[in-house]
Amino acid sequence: MKRLNKTLLTLSLTGALVIGGTSFTSPVVNAVGNGPNYNGNEQVNTSILKTYDEMVNFLEKQEAKQDQMELEVIGQSMKGRDLYLVKYISNPDNPTILYLTQQHGNEQLTTEGALEFIKHLGTGKTKGILDNLNVLIVPMLNPDGAMGDVDFDLDDYIADGDRHLTRYNAVGEDLNRDHVNKIFPETQALHNNVLSEYDIDYMIDLHHQGAQSERDGELVSGSILYPTTENADPEVVHKSKQLGAVVFDEIDPTGWGHLGKYNGGSAETISRNGIAVEYGISTLLFEMRGMSDHFYDSYVLGQKSNGYLIKQTVNTLEVTARAISDGSIHDKDVAFWDTLQTQTTRTAE
Repeated sequence: MKRLNKTLLTLSLTGALVIGGTSFTSPVVNAVGNGPNYNGNEQVNTSILKTYDEMVNFLEKQEAKQDQMELEVIGQSMKGRDLYLVKYISNPDNPTILYLTQQHGNEQLTTEGALEFIKHLGTGKTKGILDNLNVLIVPMLNPDGAMGDVDFDLDDYIADGDRHLTRYNAVGEDLNRDHVNKIFPETQALHNNVLSEYDIDYMIDLHHQGAQSERDGELVSGSILYPTTENADPEVVHKSKQLGAVVFDEIDPTGWGHLGKYNGGSAETISRNGIAVEYGISTLLFEMRGMSDHFYDSYVLGQKSNGYLIKQTVNTLEVTARAISDGSIHDKDVAFWDTLQTQTTRTAE
């Protein structure tokens, strides 16, 4: 595939969104669903994304500031980078949710949102949530892919900036196909030192998908899906659907969010299915629109939408944590799943 020429553009100021003191540039109407797709002119620059070292520095500073936060190293990546677990455990008897980001290294805005959520947990913005809920966060499970520190060539990737980001781990393997055999150290760390060690009730696995998915004729800001393997316990699946209802009711009515149903398979090598079966955890997949880097043009999203995609992540984490904490998740109606349209891929005009 021929690599397109890329032009470094000055950030446009057509509607800046400020999150936690950081300004992200985004259109103000339908910013995610109909925001800028990469077309050879939109800026796609990885330099604005946190590096692995910057993430670690952020986490260490937050741990020093927050009494309830504990930071744990759960293992190392193939290239020797420490993998981190952020823990807020106030009462072992409380329900527990795990938020997992960046199994795929080029899907970083969910990590940016998770870090913002961590900051919020140390302020009054999330007051009361941690009284009745334990929160676990594994940010950037694939730091080697996120840093482009891999044993294969990334010259055909699209983004400009200080590095390329890739879906795969250091040896070109997909971590989200390793939840049965658990061959790689990243998935081993997750299973051995998080999933097996803590009594987890819910998990949201945060990803990014291509930029051309649509529902009802409109491009989506993301898509969601519960476990679809026949081996998952029906009660686990029901609770997963309730978790999805919380997310849908928060994001879809915003005007800038528009969610579809993800067209996913039943393989248990995928975390959404395998973790639900092996541990009885109610899992939800959330795929945000567009990727930070890729070799396919249609997968990459112009960065003007970054702010709203990060906001979509923050809102998702906060609303689900609060719904579990206050028990309102148990009242969520899952009937919307019966009519939620499975997203399709928009064809080029």
